[in-house]
Amino acid sequence: MESEKGTVSVILVEETLGLARRGGLDAIPLLEAAGVSPAVLESPRSRITSDQYGALWNSIAIALDDEFFGQDTHPMRSGSFVAMTRAALTAQTGGRALARSVAFMRLVLDDLHVQISAKDNSVRLEFVHPEQNQAPTMFAYATYFLLVYGLVCWLVGKRISVLRACFRCPEPAAVGEYKLLFCEALTFGQDATYVDLTSDFVDLPVVQTNRSVNVFLRDAPGNFIVKYRNPDSLAARVRQFLRENPIRNWPTSSALARQFHLSEATMRRRLRREGQTYLSIKDQLRRDFAIGALQGSDRPIGAIAQELGFAEPSAFYRAFQKWTGLRPSDYRSVKHNQIK
Repeated sequence: MESEKGTVSVILVEETLGLARRGGLDAIPLLEAAGVSPAVLESPRSRITSDQYGALWNSIAIALDDEFFGQDTHPMRSGSFVAMTRAALTAQTGGRALARSVAFMRLVLDDLHVQISAKDNSVRLEFVHPEQNQAPTMFAYATYFLLVYGLVCWLVGKRISVLRACFRCPEPAAVGEYKLLFCEALTFGQDATYVDLTSDFVDLPVVQTNRSVNVFLRDAPGNFIVKYRNPDSLAARVRQFLRENPIRNWPTSSALARQFHLSEATMRRRLRREGQTYLSIKDQLRRDFAIGALQGSDRPIGAIAQELGFAEPSAFYRAFQKWTGLRPSDYRSVKHNQIK
């Protein structure tokens, strides 16, 4: 199912474009190169595919010649991530790969670096920056984390669990997207910024080789934003289960609870603590599938609506406008306008 790739909020897209504009770039050609129409950004509820966001991320980094998007006084020149990947590739374990990646970033950036420490059964990444400087934004922290964390996850061949994350910056508008990237346990306005990881990756062997690195570097690091989203919550497990089954076979709430060996009330309560319901998860998956299908195929809108389980196209139109603030035809016209 195309929805496995996920989508990204335009709020996060606007943060990315804001850095491009600050660097003197025109956002329109960047959006067009990534296959995104400016019209899609008009609704704050709208979203783009993860492939589009990855292409946008990489094109901005190349245009700025800065893979850290101007968020440090020293630019992270194009090619830095490739060099960091090859340096970490020769590490024997996940812990050593993390240490090499952080050391490399320390050489590249002037203002922001990370100190690694062991804490109980976790590994803490504490962000450090000059006290006289304004605290970095959430996007700066996330950019650093994506580069290092995504690389180490790939090297050991698994998604490393994030236990908690605290930030000095205020809560961002796209907090929901950052929870998907880090974990549910996010706090803001704190005295320190750190991310705690489970320590089970430290002794894992690096499984990647020189043969696999070229394919990895083709899409990295822009693809990290979705690929290494947090899978540990119940909501993530529910999403994964639904993605593996056709929409017509999605179970009722009670049947799903039995699948996870929970009572229906317990499942509802746990999902509620994570800010979700079974209905909201199903809607999010339908939304992502619809966006991918509209932007990636010529199938009639009625056929897409039927695949999503809507008895009538009109019901799909109403649902899509509720999800994104736009009509399905707006997304379809984006694709066709760019082909012309």
